[in-house]
Amino acid sequence: MVGPSNRAAAEALAAWPDALGGVLALVGPEGAGKSHLAADWAERTGAVLLTDVAAELTDLSELEGRPVALDGAEGADDETLFHLINLAQAEGGALLLTARTPPSAWETRLPDLRSRLNAIRVVQVREPDDEVLKGVLQRLFADRAITPSPDLIEYLVRRIERSVPAARRVVAELDDNAGTRPITRALARELLEREPASGELFE
Repeated sequence: MVGPSNRAAAEALAAWPDALGGVLALVGPEGAGKSHLAADWAERTGAVLLTDVAAELTDLSELEGRPVALDGAEGADDETLFHLINLAQAEGGALLLTARTPPSAWETRLPDLRSRLNAIRVVQVREPDDEVLKGVLQRLFADRAITPSPDLIEYLVRRIERSVPAARRVVAELDDNAGTRPITRALARELLEREPASGELFE
């Protein structure tokens, strides 16, 4: 779902990696959809998608000449980041990083890594705007074979936390609490008024 909040990232990924490859970082708040963008990019390019390098790889050389996506990159150790960035410079290589803060702000004790982190191209992903959040909700309802009432999407967009996880939680709760009832604005209002569990889903 592309809107003002993520259009720059979607356009950057659509054109990358080019012949030069290199490193690109998607940076934004939790729930902005960075992981989803990275997963889509990895599927399109055939990249290796990593969420925990230590658990998923024992030999980083396996990745030479391949595009790689590292989700939650600020949690990786210095040596892993250093080697992944270097591998991205090889022919056929590329490295996509997702993080909440820009690489230039990450702490490191390796001077050579510091210079590399400072040079990484950064694309911002903001919290979902109305257009993106509507699309996410519609997709989540469709995945559960639910047809929400026409006014429900607008109602939820004005009230839930602006994040993909929040949208996922509220759709799941509506589904779980509906029983044989239709998924409507009235049902969402009932959940809104319940405390404390459902109230946490809304602003």
